[in-house]
Amino acid sequence: MTDVASARRLLLDVLAAALRAVDGRTVVEQALAARPLDGPVWICAIGKAAQSMALGACDALGPRIAGGLLITKPGHLDPAVFAGVEIECLLGGHPVPDAGSLAAGRRLLCALGEMSPQTEVLVLLSGGASSLVEVPTAGLDLADLRCMNQWLLGSGLPIDAVNRVRKSVSRIKGGGLLGALGDRPSRVLAISDVPGDDPGVIGSGLLVPEVGLAEAIAALDLPKWLSAWVERGLAERGPLPARSPRIELVATLDTAKSAAADAGRRAGVAVRLDPQPVDGDAGLAGRRLARALLDGPPGLSIAGGETTLRLPDSPGRGGRNQHLALAAAIELAGQSDAALLSAGTDGTDGPTDDAGALVDGATLERIRDAGLDAADGLQRADSGTLLEASGDLIRTGPTGTNVMDLILGWRG
Repeated sequence: MTDVASARRLLLDVLAAALRAVDGRTVVEQALAARPLDGPVWICAIGKAAQSMALGACDALGPRIAGGLLITKPGHLDPAVFAGVEIECLLGGHPVPDAGSLAAGRRLLCALGEMSPQTEVLVLLSGGASSLVEVPTAGLDLADLRCMNQWLLGSGLPIDAVNRVRKSVSRIKGGGLLGALGDRPSRVLAISDVPGDDPGVIGSGLLVPEVGLAEAIAALDLPKWLSAWVERGLAERGPLPARSPRIELVATLDTAKSAAADAGRRAGVAVRLDPQPVDGDAGLAGRRLARALLDGPPGLSIAGGETTLRLPDSPGRGGRNQHLALAAAIELAGQSDAALLSAGTDGTDGPTDDAGALVDGATLERIRDAGLDAADGLQRADSGTLLEASGDLIRTGPTGTNVMDLILGWRG
């Protein structure tokens, strides 16, 4: 493979193969086929991949399904696919909670309270649950929650720190939902969207009791108004049940990276897997990955993780993957034998409908031809506008999964 056009097709094909390997419908059906459940089963699916995971359960369980509740984000739901199945479908806000998130939280507690203690509950969790469903504590209202989440999302804090703050002011996060689940027989399948695949971080640990929450948050540099809310929330958190169900991980970033490597080998190219998670500032990560690509041997490089992005007061269009890709494009400028793809495996990046971007050595030239400046776009967090102008945005639509971000590079 010698030309960039072929390399761009290869990277898109590899991304597609990785996404197929972590598809929620497929991995849930496989898990339930490997260890079947005896009905009746009530399904609780929460997250960006809730629909695909619930469909996998329907495929495996069929008539044993005794109803359920599905909570996901707008654009990730087609209620018609559940025709004939008594699964109630609700929409919450993402990445910031909205009125739907609070309504979903109330409905979740009500539904669990109404069902028989003997009914088995199948919980299907995926990324996004932190904002999609909420029952706030400490007297917080929706405006307070939105203010808190907007500050957290633009703070540059890693996702585990963000989720600890969310847990502190929630009645259902950090194991808070265990009380409503009670002693019912239950099974939990999860798609991990967090570094280290810690079950206590996925969806802010709805069913994982948090230990040492106050101490961990005390180490964070939070504004005074947020620290006051956290203190009030922690004071209201009572003792949590000691018992919690085992959480089975049915898809992770490593699953996607392994499938990407297999796809590259089938295409006949050398493959390099980066075992270290990509984290930290998105712009710095993009430059570092691009330099490593140019300094490395020819072939396909595969990395993944979740970076952070500190937003200016009035950010433009984009997300961390687009920001990373634009920063990488600056390093790749003028190179005729390199390309880099960065995409959110859920099919979205930040508050956009784009999954990310695929840049090459001519991206910067195309941006300049459109009368735009890459450095200025990075500073204003407006990478999406520039990458749309250069024709480098990737739009997959909802993918039915969410295992953080995948970064693929090619050098001829």
